[in-house]
Amino acid sequence: MKILILGASGFIGSDIVRRLHNDGHVVTGLARNTVSARRKFPLANWIESDLAQMKDAASWTELVADHEVIINCAGALQDGLADNLSATQLDAMLALYEACIRAHGRLVIQISAQTSGTAADLPFLATKRGADDALAASGLPHVIFRPALVIGRNAHGGTALIRALAGLPRVVPLAHADSPVRVVSVNDVASAVSRAVSGHIAPGSDLHLAADEVMTLSQLVALHRQWLGLPPAKSVALSPAIAKAVSLMADLAGHLGWRSPLRSTAMAVMSEGVSTTAQANTLAVATASETLARHPSAVQDLWFARLYLLKPLIILCLSMFWLLSGLVPLANVENAASHFSALLSGPVATALTLVTCAVDIGLGLAVVIKRFSRKAMQGMLLVTASYLFGATLVEPSLWLDPLGPLLKVLPSIVLTLAALATLEER
Repeated sequence: MKILILGASGFIGSDIVRRLHNDGHVVTGLARNTVSARRKFPLANWIESDLAQMKDAASWTELVADHEVIINCAGALQDGLADNLSATQLDAMLALYEACIRAHGRLVIQISAQTSGTAADLPFLATKRGADDALAASGLPHVIFRPALVIGRNAHGGTALIRALAGLPRVVPLAHADSPVRVVSVNDVASAVSRAVSGHIAPGSDLHLAADEVMTLSQLVALHRQWLGLPPAKSVALSPAIAKAVSLMADLAGHLGWRSPLRSTAMAVMSEGVSTTAQANTLAVATASETLARHPSAVQDLWFARLYLLKPLIILCLSMFWLLSGLVPLANVENAASHFSALLSGPVATALTLVTCAVDIGLGLAVVIKRFSRKAMQGMLLVTASYLFGATLVEPSLWLDPLGPLLKVLPSIVLTLAALATLEER
């Protein structure tokens, strides 16, 4: 069969791509950025498009005509610079359903979520629920899956955060430590989708995917800590005030394009746990212990866990370093310009000082905006090399200065390289 997978480059989508290809299907993946996906998954055809821009049926006509099954793995946790919840999770889906109806039907498989509970009115769940209800009422053959917390060999979002918390030394700070959590392996999600495609799960089904085992968040983190080969650590409950402050900072990062699993939506969902009450409609899958046992950890998993929470700190440090290096000279421009006096006249030296300050401030601001962060870091390396070269020509004695103004720049180069190395999120 010819199958179109939306969000195919993501944590869940990529596993479904592999599974359906191995089943013998012709798979097409749709994602916003397909450059790395084409390299990692050459087994699939790839289409680069943004669901948020596909809000009318005409946008889907050709894609629907070319495929017999459409699987939606796309989604966003919260509105931000990189995400539009309503457009991605609701408007685009309504347009897709209309196109499928015009094409006289297609099987639509929706990867949704548990959309009831005290957090049901959150935009994340409300838009998911709206798309689910519209699909159920459309008359199209469909299957809706509602996975619990998805874990697997790879990690992204909440799974990545759990690994990061498990990798902390000695003490593990947790909000909602006693919240109930059920999990499902990403492999089991892919298997369920495969069964739906082959017809072994009847169209019209609305099923939860969750292991029978219910754990607390604290127990799940402890299990991952054991998986990483680390000794037990004390769990410390975060006060509501600290938890709220963390989620506010994560929300701000979201507005700059960073998809932090600590945003307020995730915290609100976790406050009541990741579970399900619909036991009769739940497919039995592997437990967390069984899933982790199938994929023993390696040293790279420990590295990832330890670097995950350091990554935002590294980027903030880079931002502050460059902002301050641009702002501090403005307090005494004449003194700062004196370093250029050996080669340049006073007005020219002052102008050059102001330009370099502007460049530094611009880089410090750009690096915290996800869309510009890579180019900003590359610019930092280039500008730093230029500064070091120029300072060596103009004032080589700075290398031997007791305060080490040039020597102190070298660690910033390493920090920038570390940020570049960990920038990818998938």
